[in-house]
Amino acid sequence: MAAIKDVFEFLDGLAAFDTQMDFDNAGFLVGRSDRKVNRLLVSLDITEEVVEEAGSLGAELIVSHHPVIFHPARSITDRDPVGRTLLAMTEKGIATICAHTNLDAAVGGVNDALAARLGLSDTVVLEPSGTDRLGRPIGIGRAGSVADDAPASTAEYAAFVKQALGANGVRYVDAGRPVQRVAVGGGACGDMGHLALALGCDTFVTSDVKYNQFLDARDMGLNLIDAGHYPTENVICPILADALRKAFPEMEITLTKRHREVFSYC
Repeated sequence: MAAIKDVFEFLDGLAAFDTQMDFDNAGFLVGRSDRKVNRLLVSLDITEEVVEEAGSLGAELIVSHHPVIFHPARSITDRDPVGRTLLAMTEKGIATICAHTNLDAAVGGVNDALAARLGLSDTVVLEPSGTDRLGRPIGIGRAGSVADDAPASTAEYAAFVKQALGANGVRYVDAGRPVQRVAVGGGACGDMGHLALALGCDTFVTSDVKYNQFLDARDMGLNLIDAGHYPTENVICPILADALRKAFPEMEITLTKRHREVFSYC
């Protein structure tokens, strides 16, 4: 039977933890590395609800994208959400491994999954940061060509993005260019519009875009679509769950059913 350390080694092979950005806190964050794993839960985030779900499933391990511990903790109590989440995990004996910016940058990671979901082809890395252990380029974002039958107008393409990602809504600015070459950045990549333009893109799909970034994009001649943080990154979770199932066929691996987009549009 596989142990938590075996799952960590597998994930390190998919997206090396030493490639994470300096500000990040990806890795094995809670638990005992030699504990055996019968059941595993995959989720974009680890919330109190996700920990409760893991406990109800009898899962010994949660694999998530966003780190459950991001900022240094000065206390772990029931007086704040992070403290309550960590206490619940330790009380239930649930460990966690979080693959964050290393999985954003990796080949087959978040940004490749996002590009594939939108049907982009001939993709290249938007912001290269080096190579992986096989010598393949890695980095944040991807840029590629849209399918022949993709919508040409920004409004129609924004509607396509909403549907493809299952987003509750999208925000966009139309710079008046037909959609032919698209850059994607899973999560908050609104400051990378100039990189998209440098790669010949007319459209950029990302999330958490600030007001001034919309203004700048319009002035630069870049269609900019904000599809939300959760929808642009959650695309990796089913892929991650499938990869884990293939690597650990004896393990019961479940994709969270409780964690969803946190906000709605009216």
